[in-house]
Amino acid sequence: MLYRFQSRATPPFVMLEVHARQLFDIIGKAPTPKGVITGEQMPAAIAALEAAMANEGRNAHNADSYAVEGHDEDAEKQHIGLRQRAAPLLHMLKDSLADGKDVVWEV
Repeated sequence: MLYRFQSRATPPFVMLEVHARQLFDIIGKAPTPKGVITGEQMPAAIAALEAAMANEGRNAHNADSYAVEGHDEDAEKQHIGLRQRAAPLLHMLKDSLADGKDVVWEV
């Protein structure tokens, strides 16, 4: 399943369910088929994402508390971490907050 994130302030993007659920967990939203992050909720969501991204930077690769899967193989040197996965939503939230637009998602 795919989640599509949209805002009138930015272009939309699509994310796999497993990764979207990870971000929903971080920002404190339920992974419902449709939802919204309002302007009032955006500062807390931005702060939560930035804190989680900073936390990932302090942890060793396998100690990432938000890791979706394990990474025990040497061949997994090109790990896509939370920083890369959260960047589109973080940018969308910041731009939407600046423009006074909500962020919505749907399956």
